[in-house]
Amino acid sequence: MTNFSFDLLKTDKTTGARRGTMQTTHGPVQTPLFMPVGTRATVKGVKTDALDTLGAQVVLSNTYHLYLRPGAELVAEAGGLHKFMNWDRAILTDSGGFQIFSLADTLKLDADGVRFRSIIDGSWHYWTPEENMRIQQLLGADIIMQLDQCAPYPAEKSFVEGAVDRSAAWAKRCKDAHTREDQALFGIVQGGVFKDLRMKSIGLLSELDFPGYGIGGYSVGEPHEIMFETLPDVCDALPANKPRYLMGVGNPTTILEAIAMGVDMFDCVLPTRTARLGTAFSSQGRLNMRNAKFTHDFSPLDPECTCDTCRNYSRAYIRHLIQSKEMLGSILLSEHNLHYLLDLTAKARLAIDEDRYGEFLNAWRNSPANNDY
Repeated sequence: MTNFSFDLLKTDKTTGARRGTMQTTHGPVQTPLFMPVGTRATVKGVKTDALDTLGAQVVLSNTYHLYLRPGAELVAEAGGLHKFMNWDRAILTDSGGFQIFSLADTLKLDADGVRFRSIIDGSWHYWTPEENMRIQQLLGADIIMQLDQCAPYPAEKSFVEGAVDRSAAWAKRCKDAHTREDQALFGIVQGGVFKDLRMKSIGLLSELDFPGYGIGGYSVGEPHEIMFETLPDVCDALPANKPRYLMGVGNPTTILEAIAMGVDMFDCVLPTRTARLGTAFSSQGRLNMRNAKFTHDFSPLDPECTCDTCRNYSRAYIRHLIQSKEMLGSILLSEHNLHYLLDLTAKARLAIDEDRYGEFLNAWRNSPANNDY
């Protein structure tokens, strides 16, 4: 038993969109939702009080990076991630499996675990599922993820099937090793672009009866159209009474389309990473704030947005900051882009509550916002 629960409150009449409430150790969470990514226990350039004002419900941190620096033991000494980063709402930690397997040229894999090099000093480390659980329990997030093998795209089907089998075996070992009742451990569905392997993965994981399920192995280089060929079937096959978390997706259009298929949770570095590159989400589509056309544009960044950036700063000023490489430019755009996705998912929740998500999605598809995504 854990302190975690999920109540499915409503399913939209015209789509597969779902409204739910997750109960976590640090309070209730409304779904569907977007989770800002604070890889190293910080959402880059954004203080936790600003995240709270923006409406963030859950912040994601990464086990791989926090294990390397500052170390899980130090975080535990500080009282856990919540106290360490001054965030009193829910936290989710990814297992770090994606980061490890993205370094394929340096890892050594066996049935028991994975050996990998540190990106900081090149030292070798070895993780078993049990060690990964020990680390995540020291970090103390509300939701933690199993250690899995994330196959790249493209990959041979035989390789992907091996990743499915290994991930399922590791899922059981993670569950056996996990003991903190104030944490919820999610399994992760693998299978790449192969529907039969996705169904096999779901079957193996469902036997373990996790309180929630990540959908991994997507958004690893494949076109989103290919992901959408199998994602509806994946959602349909997952238990209806458990939250579904599409990992690593932050594209506004993809989020809204995936909500219609039955996904409840999303995370991605996209809003803050693109902000640091001078790009803003907007009701008119993406805006490249380095563009000279904004030099004398004293209108709000997005006239339809109510965030602090849009209420107080002009496009001309933000362009000046970006061109001058002033850190405030990245901060203002990060807060705006995060507000944009958090507000978008809040509007999605309202549309589901009112049984008009299909109408809401069609309006988005036909709007200027749905360009360059």
